[in-house]
Amino acid sequence: MRASNPTQRFSSRVSNYVRYRPGYPAAVIDLLRKECGLTPGTVIADVAFGTGIFTRMLLENGNRVFGVEPNAEMRKAGEEFLAAYPDFTSVEGTAEATTLPDHSVDLVTAAQAAHWFDLRQARREFIRILKPGRWSVLLWNERRIDTTSFLREYEQLLLRYGTDYQNVRHERTTGEIETFFAPAPFQVCSFDYQQQFDYSALEGRLLSSSYTPQSDDVAYEPMLKELRRIFDTHQVNDRVAFEYETQVYFGRLS
Repeated sequence: MRASNPTQRFSSRVSNYVRYRPGYPAAVIDLLRKECGLTPGTVIADVAFGTGIFTRMLLENGNRVFGVEPNAEMRKAGEEFLAAYPDFTSVEGTAEATTLPDHSVDLVTAAQAAHWFDLRQARREFIRILKPGRWSVLLWNERRIDTTSFLREYEQLLLRYGTDYQNVRHERTTGEIETFFAPAPFQVCSFDYQQQFDYSALEGRLLSSSYTPQSDDVAYEPMLKELRRIFDTHQVNDRVAFEYETQVYFGRLS
């Protein structure tokens, strides 16, 4: 199930997204080198590149990257974030219609975005733009929800105040991955990752999520009051931690 209007959901959240969303483990790049033949000469389409968090890792590997992004505000933030990289080209497009030429890239990546895609149409588009026999990579950070008492309480906050939280969780996409790659085989690897927050950063991280109430919603202030209580209860040295499992799915589409 795709969420309503996925392209525009983050338009009002760009500032918090840039500042407080997690990156990805360096081991992801090592994995792509080992398993997908990534070299500095690999030309990449990074689809739904957003504000450029994963895109920058590819650029720092020396790659030519075409960043495809449908949301104008996110795309502008990404262009500013990646302005120092001459091998980056920003493209207005979607996963289902990238506008890139046929068989023009060596690798397609999509970070923290596949749950917004029409996976059947995106699959067809990835095959169109990829050179034959090349790789597609879907990755995202899954926040652990029950490994600490803080994470358990934070999850309950989202379930209580999130507008459509349960509909857009990445776990929903995980169950559809086999269909995306089929009949081709695929592999999956996972890595541990962590973010540390003071209260201000935790609030920004919460508000970067598309399913949380905004300031004109009656639930906004009660939500932040509960967030403050959770932080004060669980902070150690004025910090709390998000724990993630970074999931990387990769295969050759056919």
